[in-house]
Amino acid sequence: MFWCPDWPVTAALREHALPADTALVLVERGEVFACSPAARQDGVRRGLRIREAQARSTGLVSLAYDASLDERAFEPVTAAVETIMPGVQVIRPGLCAIRVKGPARYYGSEEKTAGVVVDTLAAIGLTDVRIGVADGPFAAEQAARATDQLDDDAAPVVVIPPGGSPWFLSSYPLEVLEQPKLTVLLKRLGIRSLGDFAALRASDVRNRFGLEGAVAHRQAGGLDHHDVVARTPPPQLDAVADFEPPLARIDQLAFTMRTRAAAFIDTLRGAGLVCTALHVSLHTESGEVSARRWQHPRWFDADDVVDRVRWQLQGANASDHGLTSGITRVHLVPDVVEDLGDHADGLWGTGPDESIHHGLARVQSMLGHGAVLTAVIAGGRLLADRRVLIPWGDVPAGSQSPGPPARERDQPWPGRLPGPAPATVFADPRPAVVVDARGNPVDVDPRGLLSADPAFFSAGSDGGQRPVHSWAGPWPISERWWDPKGRALHRFQLVDQSGSAWLLLLEDHAWWVEASYD
Repeated sequence: MFWCPDWPVTAALREHALPADTALVLVERGEVFACSPAARQDGVRRGLRIREAQARSTGLVSLAYDASLDERAFEPVTAAVETIMPGVQVIRPGLCAIRVKGPARYYGSEEKTAGVVVDTLAAIGLTDVRIGVADGPFAAEQAARATDQLDDDAAPVVVIPPGGSPWFLSSYPLEVLEQPKLTVLLKRLGIRSLGDFAALRASDVRNRFGLEGAVAHRQAGGLDHHDVVARTPPPQLDAVADFEPPLARIDQLAFTMRTRAAAFIDTLRGAGLVCTALHVSLHTESGEVSARRWQHPRWFDADDVVDRVRWQLQGANASDHGLTSGITRVHLVPDVVEDLGDHADGLWGTGPDESIHHGLARVQSMLGHGAVLTAVIAGGRLLADRRVLIPWGDVPAGSQSPGPPARERDQPWPGRLPGPAPATVFADPRPAVVVDARGNPVDVDPRGLLSADPAFFSAGSDGGQRPVHSWAGPWPISERWWDPKGRALHRFQLVDQSGSAWLLLLEDHAWWVEASYD
């Protein structure tokens, strides 16, 4: 088992070309998902809220966690190991299991095999690698983590003799099993370590704790319920185009990339795949790298690939006729591929959809990537906030389909309007006037109580007063209450004598019409 500590941080540092001693945290859902050693020295830990982490480390750099980056960056590491020995299983990015029996015979011993792995990974720039050898994957992983207790000059390798895994694991706490419920229950029964747990009879453990307990019992005893399952190396689908001398004009690059893009798409089609998300990396002779992930509403063809390369250059403040630095390499990686059969044309074809897409893509190619926008539904409290315009074919980060991630739309959003939604939402709220039976303006006091019942209101610029047949509210909305620029308003629903329903907002003693129910 070889382990790369803090792999998400290592991948992010390499992707963004940051120094190794940067105090970096990766954030997911407002919490620290992973942190660098420099950040841990300042007291930052996983699970902290980002504001608390920033308070502990003033020079903290925060980036959004990207799981696809971990996998993409770890692929060269796995490929490098597979060049010297077969049988590699990726447990997760940064942790791999290897069958050591065959390589140990070839290289002479398990220690020599581990040394070859360390030297191979050091040759590709990965110097912090820990290796553990044991009877099973679980014990080998704990042996790899135990290298932290070795001297700095010692090789980062811990080898457990055959049959010695139960003794090695006996002093470990129950938390290494990563089963919180089982750990709490075992501690209530007086069991504190893996050795105490492994001393129980297997039949009793299975009868009392079920299948999960039986699996954990085998792990505590140095046995695993599964063996190393070597992966089948995926086909090489990405494409790399190197240019010597570097290309200094965008039209030259677009012309040259047409044949490369066609070969890239033909390779995918030959494997029975289509690409729906493409990662494009542009390398310049000055050492700069421009990387971006592109999403397609259907799938990419050769012309689409060339267009995305050109748009990426134009979006990097490069002119249409020249570049600030010549392009030396273009790297195309199919980030998301799907089976070609899942995208076969329907019985009556897909002509209308194709014509619409090609028309919009053509407009983008002439006017720029941001010239064609499409509306999607996002999360928010106000109706206008829920409508978000994104470039045609793009998706926000973290989503695999057009539109904001479902988890963002489904957040609680206290104060948001429940369904059914109004039929007409005004882009800009219209001013309104709401008065009581005596003609006095209706307002809400600091406690949220109305000064009087609404009797008449006027919406927009029509100037006519509409009698209020029924009304509901107020429903308070507080946005960013901790920020001096935050908003505090109230929402009302009014129905006039004709049966038309209106959605009104009251903010700073002023009434606004947000939407209408048709």
